[in-house]
Amino acid sequence: MQIEPIIVKFLSNESFNISEKELKQLEEWIQNPENEKVFVDYVKTNASIESSINSYDAFKAEQRFLRYLKNKKSISFKRKVNSVMKYAAIVVVFLTVGYFWQQGSFSKKQELIIPDNSITLQLENGNIEIINEDGSSQVVDNHGNVIGAQKGNQLIYNNSTANETLAYNTLTVPYGKRFEVLLSDGTHVHLNAGTSLKYPIKFIEGKNRQVFLNGEAYFSVTKDKNHPFIVNADEIDVRVLGTQFNISSYPEDNQINTVLVEGAVAVYKKEEIYNAKTTTNLKPGFKAIWENKENRITVKEADVEMHTAWIEGKIIFRGVTFENIIKKLERHYNVEIINNNEPLNIERFGASFDIETIEQVLETLNANYNIDYTIENNQIIIN
Repeated sequence: MQIEPIIVKFLSNESFNISEKELKQLEEWIQNPENEKVFVDYVKTNASIESSINSYDAFKAEQRFLRYLKNKKSISFKRKVNSVMKYAAIVVVFLTVGYFWQQGSFSKKQELIIPDNSITLQLENGNIEIINEDGSSQVVDNHGNVIGAQKGNQLIYNNSTANETLAYNTLTVPYGKRFEVLLSDGTHVHLNAGTSLKYPIKFIEGKNRQVFLNGEAYFSVTKDKNHPFIVNADEIDVRVLGTQFNISSYPEDNQINTVLVEGAVAVYKKEEIYNAKTTTNLKPGFKAIWENKENRITVKEADVEMHTAWIEGKIIFRGVTFENIIKKLERHYNVEIINNNEPLNIERFGASFDIETIEQVLETLNANYNIDYTIENNQIIIN
């Protein structure tokens, strides 16, 4: 069967003359995956298609063909057209790119403008995608394979990809938002505001499951005794086999806090080789504190609720310095707070907030602690 003339006719101004028999031949031929690839390659390289780029009549031809379709009375003919029209869309893309390239519109690399309040996903090839928390989409690798999907405020990765080399994605959540990711091994991670997490799109057999955290996250790790799960958070590594814990590791903080909810975790300096006998081990209800200035780890009993309330969108302060309260409010509400009352920074306060706005939070602090403030746009000034 001579398929090339039919393809040319289908994609060009000759589409008016295509017969139902020819369309059926094209439909049957293109259903073969190998032929589908040939079709796409043909669109890219064939000289007759390139000549269409020069004249830039692709859209007119498509519209003429659609009008022709409407006048056709044969239902079977229309179904055959619909079954192959998705491939014509590929052509339009190539022709459009070719045209604008000729016109110089793509002579300079187009840069993606990312709003500050956007959740982003950086792919292995460096491309950045903006994620809409209310949307749904697929996550693909460098080869176009589907490796996961977004469903609302959650990214879900599958474990069916054949990829056997480490390839990473990085999810970044701005101030004022939270997000979740389900890793390929089933580990569930909640990301707090102002957080980024770098993780493999698939964990590799025989290698540790290692991720990299900047900010705060709550981990529910799937158990796998043969593949330890390791979180690198700046100066420390947290190693588990399967458990639930919270890590807060913001660059602007003086501490890295690891709070264990259940199971067991080991905390140690990142440059050290893991040693079960010398590492710092936690029990549920305790936290490991890495002091950045002292360069050491201490263990204390933890107020688990205060450290994990953010997962439900709550903020709880119990004996927290005002300096740290400011940081948490800035992240949670995506505001800038300037404190001109420096002695206030070392004062400790207690409060609990759930659905309150930042204005209501400030009113509460003012009523209870006589904190004077003004609000200008997204900036709060405390005097």
